[in-house]
Amino acid sequence: MTRRRLPGRHRPPEHPLPTGEDKTALVRSMFDTIAPRYDLVNRVMTFGLDVRWRRRACRALGLPAGSRVLDVACGTGDFLRELRRQGMAPVGVDLSWGMLAANTSGEPLVQADATQLPVASGSVAGVTCGYALRNLTDLGSVLAELARVLAPGGRISLLEVSEPTWAPLRLGHRLWFTRAVPLIGAVLSDAEAYRYLPRSVAYLPDEGTLRSLLVSVGFSGVNRRSLLGGASQLVTATRSGTGTSRASTPGAGTGP
Repeated sequence: MTRRRLPGRHRPPEHPLPTGEDKTALVRSMFDTIAPRYDLVNRVMTFGLDVRWRRRACRALGLPAGSRVLDVACGTGDFLRELRRQGMAPVGVDLSWGMLAANTSGEPLVQADATQLPVASGSVAGVTCGYALRNLTDLGSVLAELARVLAPGGRISLLEVSEPTWAPLRLGHRLWFTRAVPLIGAVLSDAEAYRYLPRSVAYLPDEGTLRSLLVSVGFSGVNRRSLLGGASQLVTATRSGTGTSRASTPGAGTGP
C-alpha cells in the first residue's frame, strides 16, 4: 500500500543561492527593503552585542586620531558613529541607496560598488566592514580593492558571522540563527530577507581560504579572533609595504 504524504509535512525546496549579477541585484534590493528597521533587528537578534563587537573592531585598527577610515557596506552608520567616537575621520560607502537614506551618522557617504571604490590609491589608513563579506559578489576583487585604497601599513578590521566549534554551543547557535532570527525578521522587518540571512553564510570562505586571499592581494599579519564562542569573528590585517601617507596623519581630512 502506498502512503500518501500529508500536506504541510514537508517544506518546499529552497532556491539555489544566486551568484554574479543576480546576487548583486538581490542584495541591493533586499537591503533597500530592510533599511528602515535594520538597526532594531540587529539589536534584537544579537542581544545588543553587535555594538560591543563594532567598538572592539574599531579599536583593533590601532590607528592614531584623525586617521581616514573607509567603512565599506556602511549601512545605517553604526561603524561610522563608533569610528567618530574613537577619533577617526570616517567615510561610508554602500551599494544600497535605501541604507544610505537611513544613515543618520552625519559622516560623508558615497554610493558605490565595493569592487570599484571611488577612492584614490593609498589614500586611507584603515578600512572597516561589518557583516557584509558574504553579501559581496566577488570577495577576491573586493579584498584587492581594499588593498589598493589603503596606504602601506594601513589596517583592515572586518566583522562577520561564524559558527562555534563547541558542539553544544554550535547546536544552540544554529537553532537561533536558522529558526529564531528568520522569525524575528518576519515580525519586525521582512520575512524573505531574514530567511536569506542564515543561508548566505554558505558564501563565506573558511578561515584558511580567507587568509590566503588576503595574503595574495597584499596583506600581512592576518589575525582571526572568535567572538562569543565563535558566533562571530573579527579579522584584522595590515597592508604590506612601507612608506607614509596623509591617510595616517591626524587631521588629514574626512574625505578620501
